[in-house]
Amino acid sequence: MPCGTTGESPTLSHDEHKRVIRLCVEAAAGRVPVIAGTGSNSTEEAVSLTASAQESGADAALVVTPYYNKPTQEGLYRHYKQIHDSVEIPIIIYNIPGRTGIDMTVETMTRLGALPRIVGVKDAAADLARPARTRHALGPDFCQLSGDDITAPAFLAQGGHGCISVVANVVPRACASLQQAWRDRDLTAMAEWRDLLTPLGSALFVEANPIPVKYALSLLGYCAPTVRLPLVEATPAAQAAVQAAMRFAGLID
Repeated sequence: MPCGTTGESPTLSHDEHKRVIRLCVEAAAGRVPVIAGTGSNSTEEAVSLTASAQESGADAALVVTPYYNKPTQEGLYRHYKQIHDSVEIPIIIYNIPGRTGIDMTVETMTRLGALPRIVGVKDAAADLARPARTRHALGPDFCQLSGDDITAPAFLAQGGHGCISVVANVVPRACASLQQAWRDRDLTAMAEWRDLLTPLGSALFVEANPIPVKYALSLLGYCAPTVRLPLVEATPAAQAAVQAAMRFAGLID
């Protein structure tokens, strides 16, 4: 999932954005699907980024609702329809009102879900009634992915299908195991994974994502803890919270 918020997409240049997606497609080499973040608050720009991702070989696009300019629900529909009509790869809506200032209603999502290549949603609306209502409106085949790690287990119980995760950058196997336990209907194992991951689900959001997760990955030797302005490195308090959660998960001493 290149060029999401965790990948600092807001501060990537267009050339960097396209290069990151190309490199990810090359590294995946067909082994797993690549869902490229291609959203923008400019419809023309979102169309261009999505077309470029398609050309690079991405399997699908994750398109965030237009931020800051706060379109109406009709504007949201037309925005996504124009992107949909301009490409041939599947599109996943990314609804995250806390960052964008706009919330797509279930009714608008239902309209969009009638289009053949609008296949699902990354839901970070912090409303656990939403997946049940969306499932009722759009049916079980409309893919609902949680965008919030701390409520991801409950999201599954409410009709969701999975999670586009921040925590999985740090503990991918554990996050996958939680999801698999749900599919296996092993609720005991699912609860054990939930309890193990809960501190990370909180700690990695004590400051704006991706500040804490990049600090966590730096402790594991995967990257530097730096972020691009206007974000800044994790404060001592955030570092302490991340370290405590990682110790609880057995990742560091």
